[in-house]
Amino acid sequence: MFWIALILLGAGILATFLNKMPKGTVSPYPLPVIKLAHAIKMSAFVLGGFLLVLSCFALIPAGNVGVIDFFGNVSGRILRAGINFPVNPMAKIIKMSVKTQEIKELMDVPSKEGLTVQLEISVLYHLNPEKATEVYKSVGPHYADIILEPQFRSVSRGVTAAYDAKALYTSVREELALHITQQLQDIVAPRGVTVESTPLRRVGLPARLTESIEEKLRAEQDSQRMEFVLTKEKQEAERKRIEAQGISDFQNIVAKGISAELLKWKGIEATEKLANSPNSKVIVIGAGNEGLPLILGGQ
Repeated sequence: MFWIALILLGAGILATFLNKMPKGTVSPYPLPVIKLAHAIKMSAFVLGGFLLVLSCFALIPAGNVGVIDFFGNVSGRILRAGINFPVNPMAKIIKMSVKTQEIKELMDVPSKEGLTVQLEISVLYHLNPEKATEVYKSVGPHYADIILEPQFRSVSRGVTAAYDAKALYTSVREELALHITQQLQDIVAPRGVTVESTPLRRVGLPARLTESIEEKLRAEQDSQRMEFVLTKEKQEAERKRIEAQGISDFQNIVAKGISAELLKWKGIEATEKLANSPNSKVIVIGAGNEGLPLILGGQ
């Protein structure tokens, strides 16, 4: 835009000198042609001036910062997202993203036992906007390829070498991912790169090791299931013992409370109730060992 503005302004100035006629000289061109040339010249001046002013503004998209490079001389000023003014129109504006970005890696890493484990892992990172100028001057816009990726591979292999292969198959993998994040952050943060996380997407163990781990897990599950069954049976046996003890206690209490006098009295009460009932019956007085009435029956 800046160079277009210069071309337009230069064309307007050149046209002014070319069309300048000495005093007292009559132009050989018709009046309409002269007016058209004057209009074109003025348009070139206006448009060139507008583009020149506009080139002093820099628009930085959201999620980016701008680095000013004036023929190899990098300014310490960082352009934030939005419209920035004034900016040297002859300088080159390099836009660098500060958004969260992802690098995916599929690598073979060693385990503590010396086994080779296939690891599918990502790293989420972003550029530290305060160090954008330093990163551009020391590394360039492709800082992720130069700084982050090699260190990411190196740290991942170094961390996994301290863990057993079977540990990568369990909840310890979250601890491993955290260690990778911390170590990688310690290395690349001083260079202007912020590591957010390094999630493990997939861990591929050797086939035999996977089978043995799955068999062990199944055995542990069976053991836990058997412990649950045994606990349940023990609880049921305890419940039945308590129930039997309760029945026994009840029978002992009832047996101690029953006497011959009580039974005789209950018999007299039953006889009285039957005698007062409207049902027909035959009663023999004095029968039985206790002298209670003997009811022969009725309809």
